[in-house]
Amino acid sequence: MAQTQPVEVLLRPAVELYTVAVCAGCTLLCLVAPWSLALNPLMGIGSALAFATFGAIRLREALVILRYRRNIRRLPRYRMTSSAVPVSQQRLFIGKGFLWEQRHTHRLMQTYRPEFRCYVEPTPAYRLARRLEERLEFAPFPLPHLAKLTRWDVPFNPVQPLPPVGGLPRLHGIEPYEVDVSLPLGERVGHSLVLGTTRVGKTRLAELFITQDIRRQNAAGEHEVVIVFDPKGDADLLKRMYVEAQRAGRDSAFYVFHLGWPDISARYNAVGRFGRISEVATRIAGQLSGEGNSAAFREFAWRFVNIIARALIELGQRPDYLLIQRHVINIDALFIEYAQHYFARTEPKAWEVIVQIEARLNDRTIPRNMMGREKRVIALEQYLGQVRNYDPVLDGLRSAVRYDRTYFDKIVASLLPLLEKLTSGKIAQLLAPNYADLTDPRPIFDWMQIIRKRAVVYVGLDALSDAEVAAAVGNSMFSDLVSVAGHIYKFGIDDGLPEAKTDAKVPINVHADEFNELMGDEFIPMVNKGGGAGIQVTAYTQTLSDIEARIGNRAKAGQVVGNFNNLFMLRVRETATAELLTRQLPKVEVYTTTVVSGATDSSDIHGSTDFTSNTQDRISMSSVPMIEPSHLVGLPKGQCFALLQGGNLWKVRMPLPAPDPDEAMPQDLQQLAGYMRQRYTETGQWWENLGAPGLQDQPLPDDLLDDPTHDDTGQAEAPS
Repeated sequence: MAQTQPVEVLLRPAVELYTVAVCAGCTLLCLVAPWSLALNPLMGIGSALAFATFGAIRLREALVILRYRRNIRRLPRYRMTSSAVPVSQQRLFIGKGFLWEQRHTHRLMQTYRPEFRCYVEPTPAYRLARRLEERLEFAPFPLPHLAKLTRWDVPFNPVQPLPPVGGLPRLHGIEPYEVDVSLPLGERVGHSLVLGTTRVGKTRLAELFITQDIRRQNAAGEHEVVIVFDPKGDADLLKRMYVEAQRAGRDSAFYVFHLGWPDISARYNAVGRFGRISEVATRIAGQLSGEGNSAAFREFAWRFVNIIARALIELGQRPDYLLIQRHVINIDALFIEYAQHYFARTEPKAWEVIVQIEARLNDRTIPRNMMGREKRVIALEQYLGQVRNYDPVLDGLRSAVRYDRTYFDKIVASLLPLLEKLTSGKIAQLLAPNYADLTDPRPIFDWMQIIRKRAVVYVGLDALSDAEVAAAVGNSMFSDLVSVAGHIYKFGIDDGLPEAKTDAKVPINVHADEFNELMGDEFIPMVNKGGGAGIQVTAYTQTLSDIEARIGNRAKAGQVVGNFNNLFMLRVRETATAELLTRQLPKVEVYTTTVVSGATDSSDIHGSTDFTSNTQDRISMSSVPMIEPSHLVGLPKGQCFALLQGGNLWKVRMPLPAPDPDEAMPQDLQQLAGYMRQRYTETGQWWENLGAPGLQDQPLPDDLLDDPTHDDTGQAEAPS
């Protein structure tokens, strides 16, 4: 209905229905008894058509009022099966909603006025039904059946209960006409941030986005890369990913990496692939604290890990956490092993001199700083001091062993706890895989392989069991992914393959749920510079303070948030988080009406007028924020405000999931999902969930296994 008055008022009685009733009566009279209106039959038909047309117009106007009043109290259901989710090559579907404008702020302000309470608040019958349900819960038979009748969730129930989503339906009901809301895919490279408190729909929105990313194909029939980081381990999200991968024909390229269930998880070496050797040290030492006095220890740890990594590469060994931990604890063995490798190529007779020096060593001739070292290490160090051999790796190892043993243990003390986290128990088999063990059916993957295969990866980090290990592994994966993104940006994804194109890129959709638990300094370059390599990050977290608390620096937290161009704000409880959206919106002018009444006595005692009175409706304008932080606190579950495409504010509600009978999973993944639900939601008897032997004894099915040593072309993939 077009607005023709300065002040729009939709919360009012549907007075148009009176006109509809009169028009219906006149239409009936014109058709049945035209003579009662002094009309002949032909004129009666024409008049009936005129009355019917005018009545239809007024009925349409009345339905607008009735629909508006209904939506203010209760929104119509919006459900959708996964298979019905629209997948486009140009846009990302979000849900149904509308573009928020000035008139919506005006309508929302009207709902808070006292004269409109009867249209906004629940009806007396509704409140009575809810009170009866509370009182009759423990009443004797058959009174509880009356409560079941009032709770009957059917449209013709006059006291039908509201859906358990909470919040204020008016925030979305102020616009009766919804449209499908979507985001152009070109905007996703600018990254998206989803904020919302616990259990308000973040994971549902993630499922909606991930479903489309898995099923989307370009014009050439190529799929996109989908990588999902799930710190807490959501069983429904894992199920959704596998079902969609199977539906899209991508189940052979579906990987599950889960720290909580290493026996069925894929394996991953976070430091096994790199563009520059120094990246190994950066990924490990970068997770150490760099604040205050810890900065010096962090720099030494970086140098020490870099020395070890260079030596391992020269020896033809692929670095992993176990090897690095072994040599951090005992650098002497690596020093001797590398010296044997070096002198075998350059000076085969050097060992004869070294053995002679070793034979002459005793407690008086050993330098104080070398106390506690093996005699062969001391002899080797003294020999290198006598000859003029220059090898940067050998010199680095020599400088490491020259430190006093006690002092050396102190300065690597911060590095050892980190390595212990990553190499304890069965996790060591996941993060330091044995590439030569062909009997292990668990696949080994790296990010470049995942990107080339256009694979789908679920990363469950089991943060509820061990948050420290989850954060360490997540940071390593992020750092590795940033390194791969830099390589793709320079050389393309097909670098090293025949007929490779340097500009070949593929969208890499990274979904990071609870990303505040994973985030460190590694995450900043991913959102800051990863877009050039095709990385499209969608991050999900509760509050802005979670990001700041994780990084420990307000400026860095602002740097992270400032790199997200698209903002989805669900219900939040923190005012600072809500203001992240509201402060970016302009103020708007809204109309307010004021009723002014007055009376004036007449001073003429002989006149015929004793007093005069007047009543006025005054219209004024005031400037108010487009939305307030309190509106974000009152959002129902499954609804959000979305700031898209350079500042356009959309009010969106996501479709609720509807059951789909076609969804099925392999038996072992069903068991994994079942144990995840039990372990992460029923925490009363946590000790019963440990081990889960029934799950761990069963390997993955053949269709989920992949040969990690070969790429799509069948050629063996050489180590970096």
